[in-house]
This record gives sequence, structure tokens and C-alpha cells, in this order.
Amino acid sequence: MATNEKVDPEKIGIIGICGWGGIALNAAALDTRIKATVASTMYDMTRVTANGYFDEADNEEARHQARKQLNEQRTKDYQSQSYKRAGGVVDPLPEDAPQFVKDYYAYYKTERGYHKRSLNSNEGWNVIGTMSFLNQPILQYSNEIRSAVLVVHGDQAHSYYFGKDAYETMIKDNAYTDSKEFLSIEGASHTDLYDNKSVIPFDKIQAFFQKNM
Repeated sequence: MATNEKVDPEKIGIIGICGWGGIALNAAALDTRIKATVASTMYDMTRVTANGYFDEADNEEARHQARKQLNEQRTKDYQSQSYKRAGGVVDPLPEDAPQFVKDYYAYYKTERGYHKRSLNSNEGWNVIGTMSFLNQPILQYSNEIRSAVLVVHGDQAHSYYFGKDAYETMIKDNAYTDSKEFLSIEGASHTDLYDNKSVIPFDKIQAFFQKNM
């Protein structure tokens, strides 16, 4: 994107939320211009795509079946000249839905977070949209990140293990651990860190960027 605004290459920081949190860590591992990264309520999209939630489908047969179904959908998409959508947040909400699904509904399907162009609020992403994640763990070299990283996650989030494990992997065999931090927010759910101003640690995030940029 063209801009006339001058950018100080020594003061580049990024914030990634949800799926973009894992992608932000990948960017920090790749781009040495980034001096500070915040990954908030993050997903490791490659892990959940290849292994399922809580790694319950972490086996060759499950991945093979997923690849088979996705490639069959690619053919159907080509034949129809349109992408099949995976569907956004379930609506109407089943009474026995898991709590994290209820949390997503409360965000994406209400005035709180609904938008007519939001994929999660409406028809969802393309079914084959994350297919490549099956074969490319984005956090492969996260333990080589030398810049500052703050991982923030609510301890009641279904996705908590993504943030916790990503942090543990990042500091393993890393000589630059002093600039890495994991901040656990007591009582916070996944979507609380989307917009709940009473739990989002704004002061901590601001201080983190001021220190490291």
C-alpha cells in the first residue's frame, strides 16, 4: 500500500489476534525489521488444521482423509466455478453447544461483533481456504525469534493451549528468552480478548511496545 508517511525501521511492532496471533509469530520469525510482537488469544492454525482440536486427530489416516475430502472439494469448486463456504458460526445456536461456540455466537452473531462482510458472522471461509496449513507448521522456527514477544491468553479460553505451547516452543533453545513473556489473564475466555476492555491488558501492551521499540 502506497503511503507518504515515513516509517522508522527501528520502530516496527505488530499485534496479531486469534488466528493472526500465530501468523504474527511466524512473521516475527521471518522479518527481522519487527522489533516487538504481541500475539493475543492466538490460534496455531496449522496445528488445528492438521491435528484437530487438542490434537485429537493427530494421525496419518485422519490427515489423509482430510486431504482427500479437500481435494475432492477443489474439483467441485473448479467445476462450479465458485468456492463452497464452510459456514460461519452456527446459527441457530444449539442448547448443548460447547461454551466456546456460545462465546463465538455472542460475539459474531450479535451487535457486539456482527458485520455484513464478516466471514465468521455469515457464510464462513472457503472450505479449501486453509488446506495448505495441513503441510506447513507456521511456528517451525519460532524458537529463532530474537526480537521481543508478548503472548497474551485468557486461562479460560479453549485455545489456551495454543498460546501456552507456542510460548514454550519459542523459548526452547532460544538465547533471547529475556525478551519473551507469557501473560495469562485469569478468568478470561477466548473472545474476551477481542473486545472486553475490562480484561484486555492495554497498559501492559503499551508498556511492552514502549520498552522494545
